[in-house]
Amino acid sequence: MGKHSQKKNTIIRTSAIMATVGAGAAILNPAIADAQPVTVPNTNVTFDVPAELAPQVAPLINSIPGVPADLQGAMPAAPAPAPGAPALPAPASSTGQHIADIALSKVGAPYAWGAAGPDAFDCSGLTSWSYGQAGKSIPRTSDAQAASGAPVSLESLQPGDIISYYSGASHVAIYIGGGKIVHALNEGEPVRVDDMNYMPINNAVRF
Repeated sequence: MGKHSQKKNTIIRTSAIMATVGAGAAILNPAIADAQPVTVPNTNVTFDVPAELAPQVAPLINSIPGVPADLQGAMPAAPAPAPGAPALPAPASSTGQHIADIALSKVGAPYAWGAAGPDAFDCSGLTSWSYGQAGKSIPRTSDAQAASGAPVSLESLQPGDIISYYSGASHVAIYIGGGKIVHALNEGEPVRVDDMNYMPINNAVRF
């Protein structure tokens, strides 16, 4: 085999490994019953992939540079589940993302000072209620929330983290990702989504 062909196969092998790992497919022992062998077309690269991950791996394998178009799709499809078999569960989201989603479900709810849901909220009422719905208990007031959680840098924020605002932590919001927060702002404003820098940030914490 010439140097050009060797280099091409090396690229394909590397891409295949990255595609498989990127799809979350662990390389399994061939003895495992539910493993499905997958051969990258036009190479001698073979993987054992969990059968339920085959549909995810297939398009990634077929998109590897160097796989001829007429060989794409050569990977066998995953076997259909047996009649009556339970559907595979969706990937579990993080607790923080769950809290963010709970808070987002209240966008449009009215602001009311001292209210902690489920129909109206003040700022710390929304944060404490959202955490409570996810099975986590946090302090009720904004300053106590800002002082009780584990400090988090703004560069390390994750959905579900609480951001406090102003020097006295007089306002709090839940970070939802993408530089955005959901919060109960003030009287006359419903629960809404804003940029995280909408107000001067005091600190961020994680529970």
